[in-house]
Amino acid sequence: MSTRLARVVFDAERPVMVARFWAALLNWEVMVDRPGEVDIAAPDPDGPDVALTFLPARRAKTARNRIHLDLCSRSLDQQGVLVDRALSLGARRLDIGQGVVPWTVLADPEGNEFCVLEPREQYVDTGSVAAIVVDTRDPLRLAEFWSAASGWQLTHQTSRYAGIRAATGLGPWLEFLRSPQALGEHGRLHLDLVAFPSDDPAEETARLRAAGAVPVDRETAPGGDSPVGAPVAVLADPETNEFCLLQATID
Repeated sequence: MSTRLARVVFDAERPVMVARFWAALLNWEVMVDRPGEVDIAAPDPDGPDVALTFLPARRAKTARNRIHLDLCSRSLDQQGVLVDRALSLGARRLDIGQGVVPWTVLADPEGNEFCVLEPREQYVDTGSVAAIVVDTRDPLRLAEFWSAASGWQLTHQTSRYAGIRAATGLGPWLEFLRSPQALGEHGRLHLDLVAFPSDDPAEETARLRAAGAVPVDRETAPGGDSPVGAPVAVLADPETNEFCLLQATID
């Protein structure tokens, strides 16, 4: 049994506006647009990208997000074009102490950090999003938990970071980067898992808890009801990053 990584969720003061920014930047399409939720995804329904969901924020953004997206480029020219497109859509350049680096750090219209990477060989087949990056105090420990949670395989590790990816070798990486700020405020982004239709959600919840997840009070938890499926459980990983386990829908 396993669950799969379904989406990255943004809490936003203006969900529609932020969703439109990301859809235009990634050349993705709006799949769901209803009061209280907007979902965007790659145009190909069989594409490898994880969806992005935008929900009304329950708290103000007061600190750097623990989770951010890295966007890929195929050439330096394409990197420049992507940065220019982001700026024209309402992004701004951001200094988080990165110094002189080959990638560009930006913030979306509500201040959510993201990076536009220079060309890197390991991201040539990822699609628009190269990696979903999670700040952590213990990259390997958190990578092992999310590998168990998502079914993705641990592919690389160093003392500074670890990465997991779908067994298909397609789609974005989920990477864990050592950061002294990792256990600060949660920020505006979180991950959601979905149970497979053939699996018992209660058993999956128990499996996740055995792997190190802990329950979270639904009153303060992220997310809400969604066409992807209703939340079965609201949990937190070993470093208190909150996530929802969703019930799969059956067409």
